[in-house]
Amino acid sequence: MNTVAGIFRSRQDAERAIENLRRSGIADEHLNLLTPGTTGEELDAVVPTTETEQPGMGGALGGWLGAALGATGGMHIGAAVASLLVPGVGPVFAAGVLGAALLGAGGAAAGAAAGSTLEDEGVTGMPHDELYVYEDALRQGRTVVIAVLDDDAQAETARGILAQSGVESIDAARENWWLGLRSAEEEEYAGQGGDFKADEAAYRRGFEAAQHPHLRDKSYEDATERLKARHSEAYETPAFRRGYERGQSYQRSLKEKHRG
Repeated sequence: MNTVAGIFRSRQDAERAIENLRRSGIADEHLNLLTPGTTGEELDAVVPTTETEQPGMGGALGGWLGAALGATGGMHIGAAVASLLVPGVGPVFAAGVLGAALLGAGGAAAGAAAGSTLEDEGVTGMPHDELYVYEDALRQGRTVVIAVLDDDAQAETARGILAQSGVESIDAARENWWLGLRSAEEEEYAGQGGDFKADEAAYRRGFEAAQHPHLRDKSYEDATERLKARHSEAYETPAFRRGYERGQSYQRSLKEKHRG
């Protein structure tokens, strides 16, 4: 599977990109949209969600999905989930099986209703490593489009369509996210007596590792085995560990900001 994603400044631009992807022959079930700003009242009007939803409820609520899609201005992607809370972001509406599953992957979404397919942890193509980039975009009021495609040719077509639609690439968004944090992280690291310029690559890698939904709220010690498997050449370095611990602090600060 090939995952192609991009960020748009407005939902309208994202919806136009979705329509262009459709016209190219990409089926609805491969398309996903994440958009902020849908109010709790709007969601409650179309999807009966609670923060204590029990496993197995997805299938029973499947009939509500079409109405929920209408709340986002006429989107008709094949499945949807209403998220009442993404920490540090607020209300987010996810249209599409992947987008819905992704928001809930690491406990990021509370009070979600979706088709039973989302209860299958084997949903393919989920770009967990990019979730924090999507969340940052949503915090800024932007909309994310994700296409999960069967082959390289479709993926190349999708990239071209998104580029023509004025998309910001995920790589560019990731760099902008880090630039927004870099000065504070450099100051903190230098204050601990470290050489940030020499250690930035390892430090940033640790910081980004802490953003993975499966590692959030896990101490370095608790995450060691996973970090070893994914970052074998770097995870034991002091700079990586310090970056990981600061990344955990960053996640906690986002949660506190949302509570406040």
